[in-house]
Amino acid sequence: MNRQSLKRFQFRRWGKRIGNSTTTASAKLGNSEERTIVAFAFSSSCFGKPPRVLVKQFLWRLKSRLRLSRKSDTHNIQCSYDLRSYHLNFDDERPTFCIVRTRKLPVMSVCCASAQLTFPSHTTTPRRFTVRMSNQPPKPTTTTTSIFTSATKLLWGPSLPPGLLISTARTAWSTVWHLMMTQLAPSDSSGSYTRPTSQFRLNPTQLPSAASSELHLYVGLPCPWAHRTLIVRALKGLDDAVSVSVASPGQDGSWEFKDNTIPIRDKDKLIPGLDKANRCRNLKEVYKSRTGGYDGRCTVPMLWDSRKKDVVCNESYDIIEFFNTGLNELAKNPSLDLTPPELKGKIETWNRIVYPKVNNGVYRCGFAQSQEAYDRAVNELFSTLDEIEDHLGSNRYLCGERLTLADVCLFTTLIRFDPVYNILFKCTKKKLVEYPNLYGYLRDIYQIPGVAATCDIPAIMDGYYKTLFPLNASGIQPAISLSGHQDSLLLPHNRDSVGKAFEAQNAV
Repeated sequence: MNRQSLKRFQFRRWGKRIGNSTTTASAKLGNSEERTIVAFAFSSSCFGKPPRVLVKQFLWRLKSRLRLSRKSDTHNIQCSYDLRSYHLNFDDERPTFCIVRTRKLPVMSVCCASAQLTFPSHTTTPRRFTVRMSNQPPKPTTTTTSIFTSATKLLWGPSLPPGLLISTARTAWSTVWHLMMTQLAPSDSSGSYTRPTSQFRLNPTQLPSAASSELHLYVGLPCPWAHRTLIVRALKGLDDAVSVSVASPGQDGSWEFKDNTIPIRDKDKLIPGLDKANRCRNLKEVYKSRTGGYDGRCTVPMLWDSRKKDVVCNESYDIIEFFNTGLNELAKNPSLDLTPPELKGKIETWNRIVYPKVNNGVYRCGFAQSQEAYDRAVNELFSTLDEIEDHLGSNRYLCGERLTLADVCLFTTLIRFDPVYNILFKCTKKKLVEYPNLYGYLRDIYQIPGVAATCDIPAIMDGYYKTLFPLNASGIQPAISLSGHQDSLLLPHNRDSVGKAFEAQNAV
């Protein structure tokens, strides 16, 4: 570029004095075939105002000269900078400006990216800098993280952000958090989480028959309520009678169906995939496709009748009761009864304890919107776990020596406790591995044939830590604890002789 084509102008902010010096600035302006080039510098006394304010004022004065669009914004930063500089881009012809700050001289200089500033070696701050043109290309852009780091260093240096900014950010985030939690986890006036009731329940007198229905089960692997249905389906041998579609959590918290190319080593292992029954993109579309439509919460598990094109049930306990007794003519293991008549009273008693204080109790801890609600929930949770720990010291399962639906319901919470609830839901008084009887009880049920195939710890952690944005805004997923690894869950549990040993001890 010909230096003679450069035009020089300067402006003075008359009457604006900072200290004993008048704020001045100088600039050089020129045009080339490739871009408009601007270079200008501020004297050291300009630091009485934030650099970005001075840059904005100065660049707006240049607009008429550069013939820039009125929609241009000096704060539209597309950064390309190291720890000392960044670039501002305009809309028209996109000239690039570089703001440079150096510790050697208390001076801020602004120049075009295609120009190169030369700083004098002496310590006296000059009024103007000379510009040496260079044909070197501009520096490559860096990551967004470097942009934010350099921007914060430019604005407030190595110190913490101003108190006003911190308090404003805290208030804004708190407001948005409560707004999101209102939709994600409805609460009562005290801030305690209140679980919405299921909209589709099974009528015991009008259960679907195997002959007139074609049943399909919709589940999500992270969901403990859906996990119940998968376990009972596996234990009863209903794999062929009831097909299943596995949804994955989307970014907005909804359940989606996506094609999965992950190779399956274990044929019994469930992985997220496409909708096998309706070919829908997400679960909401499935619900809406039923006769009469639907606009409520679209939850898993959901039992679907493919012949009638309607929702049969979306209440997990109704579904596992139906799987246990309603499809015996199609089951491979019809003799297994998880609700024997002689134990129904005990099962109901344990359900009244486990559901509100453990199954839903961990959610009441994680979704609490007040300190009082959290304290109440966490105390009830761990007092109940202590009670169950003592009970399992003399009983193999909750209702004695037989596995029941009460054990299935407790298991799906325990398998998620150390990897998820202890960390994400703040259930931090103890880890499950610190309860010898409970952890052995967990391993006992996990090692029952068919149960381990329904447990996918990585998918569970991915579903919680990357989906529940209000509880984990960073999306960072912690490492799986040793107690949650499959190798640990396959260790000998020695639970098969617990009840017999207790009876023998009492007989003596």
